Amino acid sequence: MTEKKKERQTFTKQENWWHFIKFTGFSISAGLIQAVSFTIIFKLLNETKEYWWYAYLPALVLSVIWNFTWNRKFTFKSAANIPLAMMKVTFYYLIFTPISVFGGDYLVDILLWNGYLVTGGMMVLNFITEFLFTKFVVYKNQINTAIEKETIIEE
Repeated sequence: MTEKKKERQTFTKQENWWHFIKFTGFSISAGLIQAVSFTIIFKLLNETKEYWWYAYLPALVLSVIWNFTWNRKFTFKSAANIPLAMMKVTFYYLIFTPISVFGGDYLVDILLWNGYLVTGGMMVLNFITEFLFTKFVVYKNQINTAIEKETIIEE
């Protein structure tokens, strides 16, 4: 039995930029969801610095679900196993979330930085690292593998 080695997918500069542009667009919409939900929760907590992460964590989860769903379908057009892809994203967030929650909490609660500024900084850091992780780990060799449904018009 011969084992077929998977070839590494290669993309043109234009295709890579297009992935980045689409990912950016969906990330902006996810960022809006995160910013709005963070603001609502943080306001409900009377902007109490000790509870910054109580607002940050659920806002982050909402944005992750949104971003994963739309980028899988439209940016990377991947037919990758959804549970496996989500497990890889979960692995990324098992590392990113504690760093951002404890790091952000330290900046807000101990160093008394502005909670909104820290949240914005974490969002930028998340955007950059998540794009790289998603493109090169989650959907590695599985980009553009989803089959587009074609509408057949019968005459």
